[in-house]
Amino acid sequence: MTGRERMLKTLRFEQPDRPPHFEVMFELEREAFGLSFPDRRLWASCTAAEKERMIGQCMTIYEKIVERYHWDALAVFWPWSDPDGVRAAKRTFGDEILIGSIVGDTTWSIEHMPDWMQFAVDLVERPESIHEVAREKERVAKRTFEQLAEAGADFIHIVNDVAFNGGPFISPAQFSEFITPYLRREVQHVRALGAIPFVHTDGNIMPVLDDYLSLGAACFQSVDPMAGMDIAEVKRRCQGKMALMGNVQCNLLQDGPWEAIRKSARYCLEHAAPGGGYIFGTSNTIFPGMPLEHYEYMLQVYRDFCAERAP
Repeated sequence: MTGRERMLKTLRFEQPDRPPHFEVMFELEREAFGLSFPDRRLWASCTAAEKERMIGQCMTIYEKIVERYHWDALAVFWPWSDPDGVRAAKRTFGDEILIGSIVGDTTWSIEHMPDWMQFAVDLVERPESIHEVAREKERVAKRTFEQLAEAGADFIHIVNDVAFNGGPFISPAQFSEFITPYLRREVQHVRALGAIPFVHTDGNIMPVLDDYLSLGAACFQSVDPMAGMDIAEVKRRCQGKMALMGNVQCNLLQDGPWEAIRKSARYCLEHAAPGGGYIFGTSNTIFPGMPLEHYEYMLQVYRDFCAERAP
């Protein structure tokens, strides 16, 4: 079974030969391969020739990541939200794995908040101004989705951090007014373009999980255990409606100990993998500073789990 086939099967809530695995980002390329992605600040000002060279540099690293860690999909994160990166990845990997891209800042969100005080005032006194900004974010996002789908993206990962550990950054009622309708239309637009919509947020979304289920997204990524998201309960509520990705606890991958990493990984696999609808991965990304050996140990736990259940 190819990675692409494995991903599509699990997204249909069918049992693949093993749970698929990939990460939204992998930024330990120096530690793993002695190579470096181009400086992210260079993309905005590079010439066409420089961009082609930099994309080639990214593809070399992506090939090594996919080969060593047996990824079943790739969300092209450098260059970010870029059709040229998607085209290059499609040429590089063909139909062996699922190829996608990442698009952020498509709704009001924590990481793109310009002024918290003004936002709080406008929520009460000028709600139409909140809607106006949300409409513009939706418009820009849809245009980006169209460009990525035209380039051949199999999936589009829509990323907006809209929750803290204690819950959504606005009340559930406000969330249903100012976030959900825009995100739902964006997800529906991705589907209309023939691509698969993934959505992401960190934090605890249990108070608005029904809102997320209403989006029509194929997969929700993060399932943040540091915010109290129990993947067993989330899987129970989402099975057959929205697949899940992630939940291996990132602070444990940062700090250890080994046994805690093993326990977190096994919990995810044992509670979320049966019946399909689960992509194994961390609760965020493989970020700079995480010990590479911790990620590789997480994958050893995964391989052991898969071997135990092999026919």
